[in-house]
Amino acid sequence: MSKDKIRVLIVDDSALVRQTLSQVLETDPLIEVIATASDPFVAAERIGEQVPDVITLDIEMPRMDGLTFLRKIMTQHPIPVVICSSLAEEGAQSTLQALEYGAVEIIAKPRLGSKQFLEESRVMLCQAVRAAAEARLRALAPSRTVEPKLTADAILSRSTGAMLETTDKVVVIGASTGGTEALRSLLEVLPPDAPGIVIVQHMPEVFTRAFAERLDGLCRISVKEAERNDTVLQGRALIAPGNHHALLKRSGARYYVDIKDGPLVSRHRPSVDVLFRSAARYAGPNAVAVILTGMGDDGASGMLEMKQAGAVTIAQDEATSVVFGMPNEAIKRGAVDTVLRLDQIAGSILVHAR
Repeated sequence: MSKDKIRVLIVDDSALVRQTLSQVLETDPLIEVIATASDPFVAAERIGEQVPDVITLDIEMPRMDGLTFLRKIMTQHPIPVVICSSLAEEGAQSTLQALEYGAVEIIAKPRLGSKQFLEESRVMLCQAVRAAAEARLRALAPSRTVEPKLTADAILSRSTGAMLETTDKVVVIGASTGGTEALRSLLEVLPPDAPGIVIVQHMPEVFTRAFAERLDGLCRISVKEAERNDTVLQGRALIAPGNHHALLKRSGARYYVDIKDGPLVSRHRPSVDVLFRSAARYAGPNAVAVILTGMGDDGASGMLEMKQAGAVTIAQDEATSVVFGMPNEAIKRGAVDTVLRLDQIAGSILVHAR
C-alpha cells in the first residue's frame, strides 16, 4: 500500500448511515472518503469519476441490491469491498453469500446512542478498510451443489464423540480477512474423525451462527456456533460467537469452551489471542494451532505462548493468504513451526493429531 490515503466510496441507501460512516472513517488519518452513493447506480457514476481503493456496501438497497452490484464489480472492475450490514438474522445468509462473491470483510453498521459501540465500531471499521486495501482479490469461488447429510446423523446425535472422554489432540484456528473462504477450504477436506476444533473468525454477532450452519452443510465434520460449556468433540468444529471471546478449558480429560464478554483484545472480540492463550494453558503440547489469513497481529502473541507450551504451530503462507498480516506477525515473533499453503494445512493437522 502506498503512503497516499485509502480512498473510500460509501454505498448505502440511508443518508444517516452514509454520514455516520464518513465521520467514523475520517477519524483515521490514512483513510479518505472520496464519495458516497445512495444506490448502486449512483455508485457506478461515482466510480466513473474516480475509482476508489475500497467500497463499503450495504446489501439491501433500492433499484439494485448489493449482491447484484457486487457481482458486477467483481466481474467487470474488481475493487475491494467491505460489506457494512445491520445485525439482522434474516439477512445473514445473503451477507455470507457476498463473501463467496468476492467481498473482503463483513462489519456491523455503527449503532447510534452507544458511545462504547461507536468507539468499537470505529476501530473495527477502520481496520476492515485498511485490510481491504491490502487484500489480494480472488476470482469468484465456483458454485457447488451441496448434498444433504442423509445419514443417521440427520436423526441421531453423534454418539461416537459423546461417548469418548476426549481426543488426544485439540486444534485451535484463528482467522480474519479472507478467513471465511480459507476455513471453508480447510474444513471441507477433513474426515469425519478429525480432531476437535475451536475457531475464532473475526465476524460480527449473528453472522457467526449463519456461517457455522453454512459450513455444517458443506463439511463431513459437524460445525456449530460455540455455546458456553460445549464439549470439544472428535469430528466437530466450534466457531466462537461474534462479539464474544471463546476460551478453551479442560475438566479432567474433557476439553470444553467457555464464552465470555469483555473488552476488545488485539482490537477484536472474539480475539484469536484469547483462544490461543487459553489453549496454551489448558492443552499445552496436546494442541495444534493454525493461524490463517488476516490483517493485524491478533493471535501472534498467543501462538508464541502455545509454542512455548509445546504445541504444534502452523501458519498459512503469503501466496495463499488474502492478507498476510496475522500469519506474518506470528512468523516474525518466532511463534511458527511450519509455514504451509492453505491446501496443505488440513493434511498437516491430521498428521500431528495422530
